Amino acid sequence: MATPPDEAQLLGMLIKLMGARNTIEVGVFTGCSLLPTALALPDDGKVVAIDVSREYYEVGRPFLEKAGVAHKVDFREGPALDHLDALLADERNLGAFDFAFVDADKPNYVRYHEQLLRLVRVGGAIVYDNTLWDGTVALPPEAPLSDHDRWISAAIRDLNAALSADERVEVCQLTVADGVTICRRVA
Repeated sequence: MATPPDEAQLLGMLIKLMGARNTIEVGVFTGCSLLPTALALPDDGKVVAIDVSREYYEVGRPFLEKAGVAHKVDFREGPALDHLDALLADERNLGAFDFAFVDADKPNYVRYHEQLLRLVRVGGAIVYDNTLWDGTVALPPEAPLSDHDRWISAAIRDLNAALSADERVEVCQLTVADGVTICRRVA
């Protein structure tokens, strides 16, 4: 449950290419994607980092501090849907974010997408992790899978279908790590 180096490098590169200054991360865990995000941001950049567990975040926080980027992180503990709703309640946040990375509870990806589309600016990007779910998204319905994998695979297939039909974004799905989908907001 850690962002692999190639994916971390991709995230950092995207942030730098975009000149992103204001980002959101939904699902932090121990910060393996948070660190490259914070490193890629300018010194006055910010990442709103949301996770249900402060305990796991605290495992990775010393690395943020050692790298000199802890001041860029605004950690918020609790359910992401609630924190995103709180951000949406302040009109100043609408379209105020350049970039978002989502690696949290997969069944809520479609709901996060709707919230993040209002928070991320036109021309900004929303990146989803695990969009291939170990290839299970391409398996036939009768394929032998655990109940958990069947449940998550269905949620990811729903996301992939929703993204491909969403005219508000341009979509690029990559086979980096366990599947990374980049959505550029166009409307």
